[in-house]
Amino acid sequence: MTDAGSPLASEDAKLVTLARSARARTGAAQGAAVRDADGRTYVAATVTLPSLTLSALQVAVAMAVSSGASGLEAAVVLGPDTADDAGRAAVADVAPAAPVLRAGPDGSVLS
Repeated sequence: MTDAGSPLASEDAKLVTLARSARARTGAAQGAAVRDADGRTYVAATVTLPSLTLSALQVAVAMAVSSGASGLEAAVVLGPDTADDAGRAAVADVAPAAPVLRAGPDGSVLS
């Protein structure tokens, strides 16, 4: 994980930007982005339906896996509440060593 205040690698900064845009575009509680082992990115927002509730990170991981991703390099979850045990577990299922960055609504990295 990156410490708060440390500069991000450009590819990780891209994930933060994409997650922020997904959240802003949908007005969702969270935005998330993951980068797969081939460098492709998947961006998602929280899904809240009467019959289905998924965190943004769960959706992003599901999108990557359903697209055939063999692994993940990194993930970002962004919003006012970035506590997402289920999303982190989904990342760990695919790539146990992949870092999961947390960022505030303004894009500032918290951890």
